[in-house]
Amino acid sequence: MIGPGGDGDETSSSARKRRRRPEPSPIQRALGLLTRREHSRKELARKLGGRGIEAGEAAAVVQQLAEAGWQDDARFAESLVRSRAASGYGPGWIRAELGTHGLGAEAVSAALAGFEEDWSAVARDLVRRRFGDAARLDLVQRRKAADLLLRRGFAMGQVRGVLHGAGDED
Repeated sequence: MIGPGGDGDETSSSARKRRRRPEPSPIQRALGLLTRREHSRKELARKLGGRGIEAGEAAAVVQQLAEAGWQDDARFAESLVRSRAASGYGPGWIRAELGTHGLGAEAVSAALAGFEEDWSAVARDLVRRRFGDAARLDLVQRRKAADLLLRRGFAMGQVRGVLHGAGDED
């Protein structure tokens, strides 16, 4: 069959002129991931492994990017704390999630300590978004609100603080 180029080749001249992009290097792949959002060392190495890069090479790339300042576990942890708090998660939930990313207890504690907002305000905002004014909640709604806050990683003291004065206590 004669193609659009008329020379019997199935590809057109414009298709022949297009060049295939070279396969990205491991560093290029890692930088591509880091430009989208922060990643922990563990997460970045795992994602590179999923893209066919050997574990040793992935670890070396992650180390190189960390030394150059492109990857930083502390920056990742701070970013995750801000993101999850904005979504209505408390310090207990966030601490557990940071642990799954391979961060040590010191890095987790530092990220949570660096959070500049009040956790009780985050909890109050979540209750307001889900249930309305806390002062108008009946007993069943208050229990549901308390359950939500506890599941989201807020401490019992924070839950009591948010719901205290919102009606008669149990």
